[in-house]
Amino acid sequence: MSTDTLTPAAGADRIAEIRRDTNETKIRVRVNLDGSGKSALKTGIGFFDHMLDQIARHGMIDLEIEADGDLHIDGHHTVEDVGITLGMAVARAVGDKKGLTRYGHAYVPLDEALSRVVVDFSGRPGLAMDVKFTAGMIGALDTQLVFEFFQGFVNHALVSLHVDNLKGHNAHHQCETIFKAFGRAIRMAITPDPRSAGVIPSTKGCL
Repeated sequence: MSTDTLTPAAGADRIAEIRRDTNETKIRVRVNLDGSGKSALKTGIGFFDHMLDQIARHGMIDLEIEADGDLHIDGHHTVEDVGITLGMAVARAVGDKKGLTRYGHAYVPLDEALSRVVVDFSGRPGLAMDVKFTAGMIGALDTQLVFEFFQGFVNHALVSLHVDNLKGHNAHHQCETIFKAFGRAIRMAITPDPRSAGVIPSTKGCL
């Protein structure tokens, strides 16, 4: 059983806050899509906080996340539910998508690692992820949960997302390039296009 609470944006500000409570997790996410990259993060998983900070910093999104999850079991519910709640918040903050660039992409290197992320605010959820992590754990984060985070995000942000780690031997570097590239791709996609102000970026007339 879950309860989802939406706090609508005021005026034209692209801000949203969502609280999502279940028997497994209690999550609060606040996003400002036109922020300066500030973050306040507390999920109980240190490396996961580090990755979420990459989204904020490189996406130029102000991001607050508080998660109280059943970490005595493992990190699965916490990581997945943060992805779900963040996706809901981004969808709410983006609004009707008029004037949106819509598509975003980024290649990001870190030493020997290189990742590519491509996103489309299409209104349709879809995830294609090709990442072969070289370690099962990075700090307290199970690398299998990176997929679960992005799956939760795309299902509720209603985006198509392609995540590919092209090179990398160090799992920390692999993961960090993915999250940095994700932040950069999101930043590009949500940036308003002054040439299409007030226009839905689709021949269908809706997204």
